[in-house]
Amino acid sequence: MLIDTHCHLDAAEFDADRDQVADDACEAGVGSIVIPAVERANFPIVRELAGRVAGGAYALGIHPLYVQRADDADLDALRAAIGQSLGDPRFVAIGEIGLDFFVPEIASGEPRERQERFYAAQLAMAAEFGLPVLLHVRKSQDILLKYLRRHPRIGGIAHAFNGSAQQAQAFIEQGFALGLGGAMTYERALQIRRHAVEVDLEHLVLETDAPDIPPAWLHPPDRRNRPGELARIAEVLAELRGLSLARVAHATSANAMRVLPRLPAAILADAD
Repeated sequence: MLIDTHCHLDAAEFDADRDQVADDACEAGVGSIVIPAVERANFPIVRELAGRVAGGAYALGIHPLYVQRADDADLDALRAAIGQSLGDPRFVAIGEIGLDFFVPEIASGEPRERQERFYAAQLAMAAEFGLPVLLHVRKSQDILLKYLRRHPRIGGIAHAFNGSAQQAQAFIEQGFALGLGGAMTYERALQIRRHAVEVDLEHLVLETDAPDIPPAWLHPPDRRNRPGELARIAEVLAELRGLSLARVAHATSANAMRVLPRLPAAILADAD
């Protein structure tokens, strides 16, 4: 079984064929899809969608690219939604949260301060409720780590990780797995492919970030990424490491369930 640890299946790009996309992923061997929220408005949407998808799971959080239109009431709503979701086996993490210093308009000044304030508040909730986090990591690795070190080992997944080897080790020491997806399939992605080979397999998980970060084999006019692409992404990781696909699938799925301890219950929810 493969696990897509980061898929925005609620995105508008899937409005026309969402159920078919999920069915295709299942046929491709994807046994679980984790759907993170990005803002208050889609908390109920990801919750409902996770219940419709085989092995579906969801996370609740406010994405750093959305905090500029959020306010303290949204943080209050997140806290309430977390409390209400603790009894739901499909609820597995707080996310997608983090920091994005790649976008110039929000990488400095008040927008950056706002990002950091929302990130710190959501990390505090993760620590309070004993939940892992799904971290958005774009040109912000060291600042993310600074805040993580203020809390006991929250753990989770560093989504679409593209930092240095030293930063990778620092996240691993904080209890995180590194998320690998479509970017790894490009030969020019030297640093990501180096992580794919050199980081111990027990610290890697697979993801698509669908509909974003399309793998190398998707070409115009349809560059929309889909969770079903995870099977070929897993094949790339297996080839890079010289391992069987079965070994990679087993290891990355076990890793996902270790860093997201509530995930096995989400997967088993369909068997009840």
